Amino acid sequence: MALGYRFSDFIPPQDDKPGFESLLEIFLQLVTITSGDANEALNWLSSLDKQYKITNDEYGIGDFIEDLRKKGYLDDDPERKGGLSLTAKSEQSIRKSALEEIFGKLKKGGKGSHATPHTGTGDEASTDRREYRFGDSIEQISMTDSLRNAQINHGIGDLRLTEQDLEVNETEHKTQAATVLMIDISHSMILYGEDRITPAKKVGMALAELIRQKYPKDTLDVIVFGNDAWQIEVKDLPYLEVGPYHTNTVAGLELALDILRKRKTPNKQIFMITDGKPTCLKEGLRYYKNSFGLDRKVVNKTLNLAAQCRRLKIPVTTFMIASDPYLQAFVDEFTKVNNGQAYYSSLKGLGHLVFRDYRQNRKKNF
Repeated sequence: MALGYRFSDFIPPQDDKPGFESLLEIFLQLVTITSGDANEALNWLSSLDKQYKITNDEYGIGDFIEDLRKKGYLDDDPERKGGLSLTAKSEQSIRKSALEEIFGKLKKGGKGSHATPHTGTGDEASTDRREYRFGDSIEQISMTDSLRNAQINHGIGDLRLTEQDLEVNETEHKTQAATVLMIDISHSMILYGEDRITPAKKVGMALAELIRQKYPKDTLDVIVFGNDAWQIEVKDLPYLEVGPYHTNTVAGLELALDILRKRKTPNKQIFMITDGKPTCLKEGLRYYKNSFGLDRKVVNKTLNLAAQCRRLKIPVTTFMIASDPYLQAFVDEFTKVNNGQAYYSSLKGLGHLVFRDYRQNRKKNF
């Protein structure tokens, strides 16, 4: 019988999602760009609908807004006449949307942990088997393999099961990891017509959702740094905005180290998303600033902290959203002192680099 091909007319796939789901996808993107301003996002959505006709006569923007209220995505904002604000359900949906966009579809794991190169008494079975050792638990014994060994060793008619017949399921030790994500909110993150803060926010939200779903034993702390540095909650990421700030990388690293000192796990790391060089220090009550070139006073303090992180065995992975050669030279020097890693990324590829490095760091360091 000859094999061949059967051809037919190509029918493009139809979008079978209901109107609400399609519009919700767009709304979650817009509300991230507007830093959590639901009213502005809905205005943008209405403008897009007028221009591209994304709704129809059966389901319009008004129906969508009403469904957002009914389904618990929006609340009335008493501080604004007729205004609306996001709910906790919306904030979680934004994180999930970012996870889908940046990391792809991931199934939630059981306990969620990171494997180490060591085996023994752990909390997750591997596919490997080994002989029984004193101290192994009954739950680890593979009865099927052990009974097969007994038949081979003693014969099918002999029902004895000795210690020499026993095989156990090997398990892998799991570890916890503590991560601090530093996000640059200096003014340059929106300069020159480029929106660099939205991709950085999406990465933070996606990383938080990844850890919640797949590595719930881990901790993720998020800090932002401009003239100063301060910690924010994961739920506040959609509302993050840049300010008229310089870049005080020293303050960010100092706060990151303070946070990690309180974490009990020995496995600690820092991710830093930035688009520029350090330009600011705080000396007492005054700020020392210099936006022209690489100021050695600022750079040396930053490198000193990189060395301190290395002594504490805390790797810093830097994601530089810039292509300037002299900025890359600084990051190279910073990375060498810290013995960390650096990536020079376009805005489009930033999330995939963070994901890859997060997974690789678990395998390599933990």
